[in-house]
Amino acid sequence: MATTQFELVTPTRTLFSGAAEMVVCRTVTGEIAFLANHMPYIGALDTSVVRVVGPVGAREGTTEPDVRLAVHGGFVEVKDNEVVMLADIAELASEIDVPRARRAYDAANQALSAAGGGMPDPQVEAALRRAQTRLEAAQA
Repeated sequence: MATTQFELVTPTRTLFSGAAEMVVCRTVTGEIAFLANHMPYIGALDTSVVRVVGPVGAREGTTEPDVRLAVHGGFVEVKDNEVVMLADIAELASEIDVPRARRAYDAANQALSAAGGGMPDPQVEAALRRAQTRLEAAQA
């Protein structure tokens, strides 16, 4: 199957760089998948799990058919058979501290419950979404 070059970059490092058959992510307007030779595209990433399907030579020692990453916002650009994601915060599923993510999820859930029927705090809702995304990525 044809491949596209994919890179996910944060301010501190490149989390993924390699060829992939498909890259699936969620933008603020919905879920999208990029295959080889996708038309040019620019979008804002939503907090979600990014799936890299069929990576080729992604990282030495990796034989996984898919690579999953937790991405907490950012941007995606597609052009010239290359998908580039820029994110302030992103984690490989294999690097996620699951107990810490569960604690963050429980704390955010508890804070939302404590708010009762009132207006939920947007920061608490965002913390809950980040924790959910981390747990979803890690539980592949």
